[in-house]
Amino acid sequence: MKKTVMKGSTYNWTSISKKRPPSTGEVLRTASLLALSFVVLAPVSWFVLSSFKDLTDFSSRPPMLFPTRWATENYSEAFAMYDYTRYFLNSLFVTVVATLLTLVINSMAAFAFAKYNFRGKDGLFILTLAMIMIPLQVILIPMYLVVSSLGLVNTYWGMIIPAAATPTGVFVIRQYMLTIPDELLESARMDGAGEFRIYARIVMPLARPALAVVAIFSILWRWNDFLWPLLIAQEERLYTLPVALALLNGQLVVPYTIVLAMSVMSIVPVLFMFVFMQRQIIQGIAHTGIK
Repeated sequence: MKKTVMKGSTYNWTSISKKRPPSTGEVLRTASLLALSFVVLAPVSWFVLSSFKDLTDFSSRPPMLFPTRWATENYSEAFAMYDYTRYFLNSLFVTVVATLLTLVINSMAAFAFAKYNFRGKDGLFILTLAMIMIPLQVILIPMYLVVSSLGLVNTYWGMIIPAAATPTGVFVIRQYMLTIPDELLESARMDGAGEFRIYARIVMPLARPALAVVAIFSILWRWNDFLWPLLIAQEERLYTLPVALALLNGQLVVPYTIVLAMSVMSIVPVLFMFVFMQRQIIQGIAHTGIK
């Protein structure tokens, strides 16, 4: 028994010692990735470190990378001088409600495109995809006129409803629903299940990877949305974080250190969401067949 163990251990150590050194291509690839990571992370690091500087360090020339004194009061003054909590809750409410509506509306449209045959289906789907190429600036005035005629200007629903249906979300969910076997739905119909029950109890649970991708993208879009909330929200009580930060920059005396602190706090929720859900993003995109 001892002899067998010694042989096994000798073999393991030999295999480890004979591990080949990295090739020149692997070294160059690793070095390139490290260099690109530095290029991407350097502005973010500068941005975060500057939020802890006082006005003296912030305005020093040449610029300082690290603050001489960590001015943590910038974060507390963001709550004392401005209604940061209100702005944060506005962004949170708009993002959550808009994402839920996006999932419901887009999944219903995707279910119809994927599992039903009706006249004009292909043309309507092509028209839906063509909307991806239309920038927001082109339809901004018509959207505002429609929202204004409905009396939704200066309301939360005016910021939420126009962006609830997205052609990208319909396409992603539809591509995934095409992989669900039609026989599964037919067997449910033979058992007496209605169409809405099939959609809610069978199709939606099976389409969770695609729904996760659309939800993550919707959260990123709604949280960072600036132009549309700027037009709709005409009172400070409705300002979202991007709108509030932009209007603070328009003041006569801009408290840059406090604005930086508010900006750092605004990106933390999205950053954590992306870090902890990046596996769902990769898996969902892989399952939907998007390259």
